[in-house]
Amino acid sequence: MFRTALRNVFAHKARLLMTVLAVMLGVAFVSGTLVFTNTISRAYQNSSAKGFDHVDVAVRADYQESRGNTVGKTPELTQAILDRSAEVPGAASAIGVVKGFTAIADKDGDLLGDGWQSEGGNYSGTEDPRYPLVSGHAPHGANEVLLDSKSAERAGYKVGDTVRISVDGPVLTPTVTGIFTTDDGNVAAGGSLALFDTATAQRLFDKPGVYDEIDVAAKSGITQAALKAELDKALPGKLVETTTGKELADDQAELISSQMGSFRQMLLVFAGIALFVGTFIIANTFTMLVAQRTKELALLRAVGASRRQVTRSVLVEAFVVGTVAGVTGLVAGIGIGVGLKSLMGSLGATVPDGPLIISGGTVATALAVGILITMLAAWLPGRRAAKIPPVAAMSSVHARATTKSLVLRNTLGALFAGAGVAVVLAATTMNGSDGQAPMGIGAVLLIIGVFILTPLLSRPLIAAAAPVLRVFGTAGKLARQNSVRNPRRTAATASALMIGLTLITGMTVMAGSLQKSIDKMATAAVKADYVVSMANGNELSPDVEQRLKRVGDVTATTPLRNAASRIDGETEYLTGVNGSAIGKLTDLEVDNGTFKVGGTEVVVDADTAEHYGWRAGSDFTVHYEDGKAQRLTVAGVYEGNELIRGILLDTAALAPHQSDPADMKVMVKTSDGASAATKDRLAKALGTNPAIKIQSKQDVSDDIAQMFTLILNMVYGLLAMAVLVAVLGVINTLAMSVFERSQEIGMLRAIGLDRKGVKRMVRLESLVISLFGGVLGIGLGVFFGWAAGELLGTKMATYELVLPWGRMALFLLGAAFVGVLAALWPARRAARLNMLSAIKAE
Repeated sequence: MFRTALRNVFAHKARLLMTVLAVMLGVAFVSGTLVFTNTISRAYQNSSAKGFDHVDVAVRADYQESRGNTVGKTPELTQAILDRSAEVPGAASAIGVVKGFTAIADKDGDLLGDGWQSEGGNYSGTEDPRYPLVSGHAPHGANEVLLDSKSAERAGYKVGDTVRISVDGPVLTPTVTGIFTTDDGNVAAGGSLALFDTATAQRLFDKPGVYDEIDVAAKSGITQAALKAELDKALPGKLVETTTGKELADDQAELISSQMGSFRQMLLVFAGIALFVGTFIIANTFTMLVAQRTKELALLRAVGASRRQVTRSVLVEAFVVGTVAGVTGLVAGIGIGVGLKSLMGSLGATVPDGPLIISGGTVATALAVGILITMLAAWLPGRRAAKIPPVAAMSSVHARATTKSLVLRNTLGALFAGAGVAVVLAATTMNGSDGQAPMGIGAVLLIIGVFILTPLLSRPLIAAAAPVLRVFGTAGKLARQNSVRNPRRTAATASALMIGLTLITGMTVMAGSLQKSIDKMATAAVKADYVVSMANGNELSPDVEQRLKRVGDVTATTPLRNAASRIDGETEYLTGVNGSAIGKLTDLEVDNGTFKVGGTEVVVDADTAEHYGWRAGSDFTVHYEDGKAQRLTVAGVYEGNELIRGILLDTAALAPHQSDPADMKVMVKTSDGASAATKDRLAKALGTNPAIKIQSKQDVSDDIAQMFTLILNMVYGLLAMAVLVAVLGVINTLAMSVFERSQEIGMLRAIGLDRKGVKRMVRLESLVISLFGGVLGIGLGVFFGWAAGELLGTKMATYELVLPWGRMALFLLGAAFVGVLAALWPARRAARLNMLSAIKAE
């Protein structure tokens, strides 16, 4: 039986090629994902570990948690703590570290690098071991700066050039006095790093005389643990915490691994989808192969082979196919991993250098996935073939499914689909994240149910296409009949395409609806012409609002200033605003009371009011970060949104209690409204600062659109693998169907159907099957998109369903194109059959 199985594999090489390709693509995606993420993760870990080479123990301030009515604070690392750290036994040196956001402009005035990774720091002394100089000398004073070598190379800066830099105020124009190398992970990822001398860095980052961290190096022969123990004895334990360099490196490696794990998980989900789609194709292929060899298998049974041996022979074929697909998929996956790394580089993402990581786990996973998926998909057809009595198989009475099996299948499908719809609908009534798991379960149940019911659905849906097919005459009529001749085969082929289009349509509906909702939120709640913020999301200096106020046509401004406080023993963040202007800059719906901010009167969003049991007229005591308390009155309760929420109070009441006020955003209203000229005047008032974003409502909308477009394009790209596998499935099914119907095609040719007619028949059959899958996929996608939107609507008041009719029409045209494309080779093969040879074929 083993030799028979191998002979069958080699006897049907052409037929099994598509199956190998389908499995190989899925395996390649899985192994490529593992190779890529492991390689990138290891490169970042190695790079970050090098960054701790000069740190044996790090001393950091220990955050004092909020207790009672006291707001939590972070103690300061002073010069005295730095000196004491340097003097402990076993310490060779101690370096005070100062860091903060620093935006560097390129020669065109645009922000260099990623805004979230544009950092600044201090260069300690004349020779800092953390940052080896490539050229130039250490900086001295506010007019000198060092740049990292990667940023200098990207922007074309060299020693002696003047560079525009912004920290937390006016734009600086220091001279580049040196270029240095660094293993900093942010720089490796495409960010930038600028270094000032320590005193300048402390002044610029508003940390006079204090440090963010103290890095202590051990003397030769002193272990990190021993040095840590000495520092713990010498330093005030309640104010600082010490961590060894090894622990820092391990924590960083774990963080990187965790971050890459999320990315890996996302890619593996799409790989799983491709494999899931491939499973249908494999099962379909083996079902057809087994059906074509039914008489052969029956003869084996007649001469003594048992049911188990017949099943085993099919599984051996699947094992051989799976092994070949697993090995080739692994090789292709390694190429995909290398290609993805190169693609990141070509898109501007800087990836640290490192070796290609092909772990034993990756190899084992690739082979296991290839073999197990193929064998699992082939098991049911093999088992079904083994159960057919030899006499029945030889007389072909097994060909039609019994009424009992059809009733069982349709009943099972209806139960799964009904349960799936019920669970999804129930999930839409739940609150936010509570409904995510039930909705996922319901979606899986519904897809399984629809897949089981697809043979039943194929007849009426394909019959609906009959009037169109009649236009093509005999070829159209034959195509319709061929499409419904074997509903199970048609269902398995269409389902592969259905799954891909379900996900693509669902994501498109959700993305379009979310974009519309956030757009609506921005335009409905904000009457300001511009919103000003930092490029990296950090806080703005209060000086920004003062500068904007002095611009001629600015009529109103307000900051959105965050401040921690304690209310009833809980930490609550307040938002300071300009009480006299906030009503002109926002249009928030008031549920209770009036929208009035000033003195001790505040407005509160509905969620916060419900949490504390407040309504208009309620009084409460707030404890500010300086420890002082104040009695405030709720003037009104408003509907909060993603842009504005929480407790709004006048900055005049908040400012006396803040030692270092900072604004998250500044809202601006102008007499002329939003225009390019007005935006240019605002930018000039802020010194054309590369660190500051000035956005109109249209800019906010464009940013949202760009973000969703990027996400959608990435999803489309990843799901393209599943669609490609589905195309192979259609080609495979048609090719084998042509082989199976060789006699019939020969007879059609003999009685007058020409080659063009045969080609047209096969193409129309493919088109009908693909459109059938497309209609099911788009229908399910719209349902899932609606359901997910209902779930999101519980957290987003402005959510509304948007059906992208144009894109859905394109998806349906795409399904039709898939059908036409997939039919090219099978149609050509069918047309080239020799009619006499085909009639004689068995």
